Amino acid sequence: MQLSTDKLYRFQPILIAVLSGLLLGWWVFTPAGLLGKADAIGYAVCHRIADRSFFIGDRALPLCSRCSGMYLGALVGFLFQFRLGRRAGLPSRRVQAVLAVFLLAFALDGINSYLTFFPQIPNLYPPQNDLRLLTGILVGIGMAALLLPTFHQVVWKNYDDRPAVGSFRQLGILVGAAGLVALALANENPLLIYPLALLSVASLVFILTLAYALIWILLLKRDNTFNTWKQLQPVILLALLTVLVQIIIFDAGRFALTGTWNGFSF
Repeated sequence: MQLSTDKLYRFQPILIAVLSGLLLGWWVFTPAGLLGKADAIGYAVCHRIADRSFFIGDRALPLCSRCSGMYLGALVGFLFQFRLGRRAGLPSRRVQAVLAVFLLAFALDGINSYLTFFPQIPNLYPPQNDLRLLTGILVGIGMAALLLPTFHQVVWKNYDDRPAVGSFRQLGILVGAAGLVALALANENPLLIYPLALLSVASLVFILTLAYALIWILLLKRDNTFNTWKQLQPVILLALLTVLVQIIIFDAGRFALTGTWNGFSF
């Protein structure tokens, strides 16, 4: 199925109406306050186990330490690419190799942490939230370095083949900037951790929106047909609607099973 840009625009008022209605319903039935809404978004994708999370006062963040790191690392990566001011391509192969190492570290630490649920199986090392945060930050950098260039290459008629992260120097700048964010989060200073908690959730929504936009563009056979963000508006609305439906389904299902908005308890 291939739709013209004009046909996509015809659906835009319907998409806005449906999106607004669902968002209003979700807003009414989820916990109050900005952090409450952020909790409800994190609730749809993250276990939110308190022992594996950082805290604002006496409440856990909307996302666990690993997920917080992953989405904040991705946010740093996105901001770095937006700063370039161009629709850049995939990282160089040398940088991709380092990103693969980041992913392996993330997987290793995740498996080691998971093994704590089975006391009879020894751990490689004692799991720590700081390590979860660090490996999450590193893999988040990789997510941004791969997802946004892929988006550019699928969506736009014209994009820049030059890599968004083309050298170890650029990667080092990214890791350094993300490291500062990690230190701010791990410090658990309320003045810093509150906005970082909200930004991590915003990054999560942004990533899901990009991913679903890619899927819809491919399903509609509209790849490499857009020139501007304005032309892309109906697809972005469709992607946002899909994200919201996913969050509502997962929120409702999890709440029906657990009866609480808190994280899993083991």
